[in-house]
This record gives sequence, C-alpha cells and structure tokens, in this order.
Amino acid sequence: MDGERAAAGGPALLPAGRGGGGGGPADFVAVLPPEVSSRIFSGLDVESLCHASVTCKGWHRVIESNDRLWRHHCLSVRAVCQREIDCDRGNGYSWKITLLRNYWKSKVKQEWLSGKYSNIPSQNSLPEKSMYPMDVDTWGEILEAELER
Repeated sequence: MDGERAAAGGPALLPAGRGGGGGGPADFVAVLPPEVSSRIFSGLDVESLCHASVTCKGWHRVIESNDRLWRHHCLSVRAVCQREIDCDRGNGYSWKITLLRNYWKSKVKQEWLSGKYSNIPSQNSLPEKSMYPMDVDTWGEILEAELER
C-alpha cells in the first residue's frame, strides 16, 4: 500500500525497505529520529523499559545507549536508597547497572519503611517474593522507622 501511495503521488509512510511488506506494524525506532524514540521510551516504567530492551536489536541499541533513560529512574529510586545509589555511582557503575542493582531493594525498602510489614506476626507471614537481601545499614533504617511507629 505504501508503494501504491508513493506511485500515486502521495507520501510513503515508511522509507523503502523498512517495516513494509510483512503487513505487520512498522518499527518506530527504525523510522523516527533517535531523539523521538528516546522520548517515547522515557515514558516507560523500569520494568517496561527492561522488557522493551529485549524486544529487538534496534530497540536494545537505543535503550542501552541512552544513559538519560536509566538516570531518570535511578534518581527516583535514590529517594529510598540514597546511600546505595551514591555508593554504586562512586564505584563507577553506570546508571543502568546502578538502577538494576538497587531497584528491587528500593521497592522492598519502601514497603518496610511505609509500615506494610509492621503487624506481621511471624516470619512465615512475610510474602516470599517481597524479600530481598539487604545490608546492615538498610535494616538499621527499617528498625529505626519501626521504633518511631
């Protein structure tokens, strides 16, 4: 259809050889300027960004090479894991690696600090998937929050 529109004098929707022919949706990363693709990806949450990164090589290249995407999410995690984020960045980890090292810890830590687990009668009552290994300083922060409740 794109070829027909171009032949009829109308604009082709996709450049020749990109995304057409198979009848499937076009790969916007291959068609749009990198800045626009990055802007689209910036609207994704961390888990969706990780899933998008493994969708295809083109998406992976754009997502992996854009430090700003990872930095944005990493700074939001820093609100809960400032010490951990600053330490990792000080040790030379990229924004992406720093985020991946601390994302789940920040989720668990946030739940603990918000009091979600304050009235748990025993360790068997804790949801297994919500646990994450944490260091002594993190547990100290959680215990201080519990004592203040």
